[in-house]
Amino acid sequence: MNAKIEQSESPSSLGDTLKLIAALLVVAGAIVGYYWFDQYPAGFRAAGMIVAVLAALGIVALTAIGRRAREFFAESQFELRKVVWPTRQETVQTTIVILVVVMIISIILWLIDLLLGWVILDKLLGG
Repeated sequence: MNAKIEQSESPSSLGDTLKLIAALLVVAGAIVGYYWFDQYPAGFRAAGMIVAVLAALGIVALTAIGRRAREFFAESQFELRKVVWPTRQETVQTTIVILVVVMIISIILWLIDLLLGWVILDKLLGG
C-alpha cells in the first residue's frame, strides 16, 4: 500500500480549463481537417490525426488531470512489479486440470441430456 498522503488541489484551475479546451479544439480541428482535405490520401490525413491526438494528449498531460493520470499509471506499474507470476509448469498444470474438469462436466451434462431426452421423448410422449 502506498503511504503517500493525498494532496488536496483545486478541482480545476483556469489554466487547466484553458488547456483542456485547447486540447479539445486541437482534436476537433484534426477531425475537421481530416474531412476538409479529402483530396489528399487517407494515410496522410490519418497521420495528421495521430499527430493532433498526440499533441492533445501532451496538452492534457500538463493539467492536474494529466498529473493524476501519470501518477496512477506509475503506481500501477509499481504494483505490477509486486505480482508473483506463475511459473510455466504451474500454468501448464492448471490448464490441464481445467481441461479435465471441463471434459468431465461436459460428459455429465451429455448424460443428463440423454436421460432427459429418453424420459421426455420415449416415456412421456410415447415416440
